[in-house]
Amino acid sequence: MPFPKPDPDRLIYLIERVALGDQQAFEELYVASSPNLYGVLLRILRRPEWAQEALQDCFLKVWQRSETYLPERGPALTWLLTLARYRALDLLRERQAEPQIQVELSKAEQDSPLHFVSPELPGAAWLSHREESNRLSDCMEQLRPEEKQALLLVYYEGYTHLELAQLLGVPLGTVKSRVRRGLARLRECLRGEIR
Repeated sequence: MPFPKPDPDRLIYLIERVALGDQQAFEELYVASSPNLYGVLLRILRRPEWAQEALQDCFLKVWQRSETYLPERGPALTWLLTLARYRALDLLRERQAEPQIQVELSKAEQDSPLHFVSPELPGAAWLSHREESNRLSDCMEQLRPEEKQALLLVYYEGYTHLELAQLLGVPLGTVKSRVRRGLARLRECLRGEIR
C-alpha cells in the first residue's frame, strides 16, 4: 500500500524555503516526502542499498536545484518523484543493469482493491464513494494485465508516458496504446457496457 501523499501546499512552501537555504524546511521536506520517493526508488532499483543511495542523491539535487521548481508546471510531489526516477534510471545505467526493467505488481497490490476513499467523508457520501471504489476495483480486474499495469503506474504512481516507456523498455506508442485501451475498457465497464 503506498504511503499517504503529503500536503501539496506544504510541499510547495517547503521547496520555496529550501531554495532560500532553509535547512529546517529541507529536513521537514525530507521527512514528508522521503517515504514516497524511497518506495518508488526501491520498486525501480530492487535493492535497498541502491534505493538509499539514489534517495540521498535525489535530495542533494533538491537542495541544489529547488529554485528550478515552478508550481504552475505541476505538483511538488510529481517534481520530486521525477527527480527520483531519473536518478534511479541513471544509477541503473551506471551500474550496467539489464536494459529492460520488469515492473511487477506485488501479490498484495494485485489482489487488494484500490483505496481512493476517505473514511472521513460523512455517512452516506462515504458509503457511496466506497461502492464506486469497489466498482472501480472490479473493473480494473477485467483489464488485460498490461493495461492494468500501465493505468496503475501512470495514474496511481504518477509516471509520465515517456518515463513508463523507458522503465518498461517498450516504445512510447505502445505505452500510449495500453493506457488508451485500458481507459476505454474501464469506461465501458463503469458504464455497465461490459461484464
